[in-house]
Order: sequence, then C-alpha cells, then structure tokens
Amino acid sequence: MLRAVMPLSALRSWWLPPGTSSDVALVLTARGIRAFTDGYVALLLPYYLTLLGYSALQVGLIATATLLGSGLLTLLTGLFAYRFRIRALLTCACLLMLGTGLGFAAVTDFWPLLLIAVAGTLNPSSGDVSVFSPLEQSLLSHAAASEWRTALFARYSLVGHLVGALGALGAAIPGLLAQWNVLDLKAATQAMFVVYGLSALAVLALYRQLAAAGSRADKSRAIPLGPSKGIVLRLAALFSLDSFAGGFAVQSLLALWLFLRFDLSVEAAGTIFFWTGLLAAASFLAAPPLARRIGLVNTMVFTHLPANLFCILAALMPTLPLAVLFLLLRAALSSMDVPARSSYVMAVVSPAERPAAASLAAVPRSLAAAVSPAFAGYLLTLTSFGWPLVVCGALKIVYDLTLLGMFRKVKPPEEQ
Repeated sequence: MLRAVMPLSALRSWWLPPGTSSDVALVLTARGIRAFTDGYVALLLPYYLTLLGYSALQVGLIATATLLGSGLLTLLTGLFAYRFRIRALLTCACLLMLGTGLGFAAVTDFWPLLLIAVAGTLNPSSGDVSVFSPLEQSLLSHAAASEWRTALFARYSLVGHLVGALGALGAAIPGLLAQWNVLDLKAATQAMFVVYGLSALAVLALYRQLAAAGSRADKSRAIPLGPSKGIVLRLAALFSLDSFAGGFAVQSLLALWLFLRFDLSVEAAGTIFFWTGLLAAASFLAAPPLARRIGLVNTMVFTHLPANLFCILAALMPTLPLAVLFLLLRAALSSMDVPARSSYVMAVVSPAERPAAASLAAVPRSLAAAVSPAFAGYLLTLTSFGWPLVVCGALKIVYDLTLLGMFRKVKPPEEQ
C-alpha cells in the first residue's frame, strides 16, 4: 500500500469511498493537474491557430488530428498494455505530453503542427480523451469495492471537470500578459503551451510515487480481452457513435462557434466554460446515488437525452444569452453518464481484463470523434449557424436510444 498523500485522515475519509486504496489520492491529483492545463488549452488552441492565420477548416483538421492520434495511442494501449507495467506506460505518456507542449510552443507551420497533433496528447474537448484516461481508470477499478466503484469514478470525473473549469479561466492569461506589456499575444499563448508541457513533469513525479510503492493494479496480472470481448466490442461500437457525435461539439469547436457567431472574446469564452465545467462537475455528485436507484444504463440514457435536446436548442438561439443558457443546461446533465459508463465497463468484465477493456472502450472517445471536428470546421466556414450542435444532439439521441435497447437487461453484479 502507498503512503497517503492527504495529511488529514478525516478529509480523506470524507472525500474517498470507504476502503479506498491510498493510491487513489495520487491518481486524482495527477488528473487534476492534467485537467487544469487541458481546460485552458481547449480554448487557446482555436484562438492560437486563428492568431496564426489559419481558417476554421484548418482548426477543425488540427482538432481531428489530436483526437485521431489519441485514439490510435489508446487502441495500441488496449491491445498491448497487458505486456507492460502500467507505470511504464504512464511514464511514456508523460514524456509525450512534455514533447507536445514544447512542440506547439515552438512550431507555427501548419503541417508540422498537424504531425505534432497526431503524435501528441493535446485535448480539444472538455473530457479526457487522452491515453492517460484508460490507464488511470484501470488503476481506480482495483482501488475500491464494487459497490463503491461508481462513486470513485464520479470523484475522478468531478476532479477533472472542476479543475478543468478553473483551467478554462486560465485562457485569459495571455490577454492579461499582453495588456500588461509583459509579452505579446502570440508569445504569451505559446508560453501557456510550454506550461502545459512542463506540467507533465509534475504528473510524472506523482506516478513515480505510485510505482515506488507498487500499486495493487500494477502487480496484478493483466490479460488481453477474452470472455468479455463480445460485450466490450458492442459497447465500443456504440461509444463510437456517441464520440463521433460529440466530435461536432468538442470544446475547441464550440468556442470557435461562439467566436464566429457572437464575436465572443476568449476571456468571455473562458468564463462561460468555467461555469459549464462547474455545472458538469456538480452533476457527478448526483450520478452515484442516481445509479444506485435506477441503474447504470438508465442513468447514462435518461440524463443524456435532455442534454442533447438542449444542445440542439442552443444552436437555434438568436442571441448570446439564450445560447449560453441552453449550453449551461446541457452542461448540468450531459456528463452524468461519464462515471456510470466507466463503472459499467469495469463491472461487466473480469478484473484481469480491465486494462484492455478500459483502453478499447475508450478508443472511440477519440478515434471516432477524430473525424467530425473537420466536418464541423467545414460547416463553420459556410455559415456561423450552429449546425455542428444540431448534428451532435441528433446523433447522440440515436446513441441513447440504441444503448437503452441493447443493454437495459445486461446488469452489472451489484444490480443483480
């Protein structure tokens, strides 16, 4: 067992579910650091690319490249993770994150940026679509009893969205530095990418503490998918549809739509996404008791459906306040399925298959979503109307109804 990183045992017992391994505190702290930098990078990415003179289509292509690269890395992790220790894979991911941040700060030509986006770890969405996520989820799946698994994943998602919301406010820093004549806008934005890269060293230091004491998940023998392959592949196919739909409204493209449609400043966008992130974070606290009451699949579906209607309505609004209102309503519900989905995947496979299952189920979140940002960028070159949001909401409704039809009778052990 690892030494606890929280000095106050009372605080730890309040925050973490009963019987949780102290490994979790390290994972949650690492998640928070990554979420903060992801929060401002998702907004600064389209702003920086437009500052360099790139079109909406080129911004969409860069976003597509980041998601495509993350999807391929996650797929490789799912196929071959059982051959390596999780600590080694996390170390490689941190080094890749370091190179990504420094690369985006140093390179301004389109094609080299596209290559860095494919090979790197940039996250243009409000969620975590990087290779870190399935590895951390695999660690968490071993850290609590099954009845507390959903609550633990809810806290993982809560940390990500809450700290990510604070990170969105950090998108205003380049403007402030330029206003104070410290750096010009381009240099200040590049400095934020440097900070993104260097933060990987702090994350790596946390992972090294995890590895030094030998986590239970790292010691357990992982295997490739076997008996659970069928259900994981069916879930992955459905998650592909959800992720393809979500790619039309990843945070970077949503910010770009607000810039084009309402001439919004990056500082104002940061404030809006702070509040959407805050609402999403708060919703995670409601997910575990709701899942215990109505089940994991029902929680995924019946919170997602109204959120997708709000997404469509936001696109139809003629004024910024009305559009923001529906984006806030969407944020309050759209992410409640995240901890339920993670818990469900971990529940329906054997413990030894969890690293492979987490990776393969997470692949669609980036690989399938990699195609749609380019289409969204192209639509925004034709009109500033929110067609990407309409397409996103409509396809996600199809996903919700299909998921309910296919898996409402497939119960995890704690619901049987």
